[in-house]
Amino acid sequence: MTTDPTTADRVASPAGDAATRAQSDEARQRQVRRGRLKMLAILLVCAAPVIASYFTYYVIRPEGRTNYGTLFDPLREVADFAGTGLDGAPAGLAQLRGRWVLVTGGNADCDADCENRLFLMRQVRLTTGKDRDRVERAWIVTPDAAPSAKLLAEHEGMIVIRADPGAMAAAGFIAAQGARPQDHIWVVDPLGNLVLRYPVAADPSRMKKDLLKLLKASRIG
Repeated sequence: MTTDPTTADRVASPAGDAATRAQSDEARQRQVRRGRLKMLAILLVCAAPVIASYFTYYVIRPEGRTNYGTLFDPLREVADFAGTGLDGAPAGLAQLRGRWVLVTGGNADCDADCENRLFLMRQVRLTTGKDRDRVERAWIVTPDAAPSAKLLAEHEGMIVIRADPGAMAAAGFIAAQGARPQDHIWVVDPLGNLVLRYPVAADPSRMKKDLLKLLKASRIG
């Protein structure tokens, strides 16, 4: 035999439902907060190597540490530098993001100095040994440049970017007094920041030391 709910039961039921809904809402909010905290923790873990490497190299500077190349402080972002490849397709530094990049420039005709810079970039990269896959090369040339097949074969794997003559300076590649941006060899980090500028007719052994220090201090790229 069943009995009908009492008046008191009928009055209390809506209040109980409201309390249950409130508890459910509070539980969902706690889950959302926990989810956000987990996401923040994951982001911090992912960013930690980047933060640590830059803190080590740019902030903690051991006594006696010197750079051969001119160090840019603050760094200059050049990741968006772009033009076209030799085939006319879009090409730029963004496609090399995640790697350390040695950059130089040249005119329509690559003269002896230009060829020497390309040679230095290739050799310095090779001398990093097992870390050479962390280093790429980019050659920025004028729109009318048509490098010979022989020259390109000597520098296999190097990205060639055609861009207007003033594009490097406009992007932040500021040359030393009396030189042009394309006369230097530059180092761009894996995040697309301009890090070092080497003097005209740079010393390859000292370039190598700089690059090895960067690769050792960095946990990115």
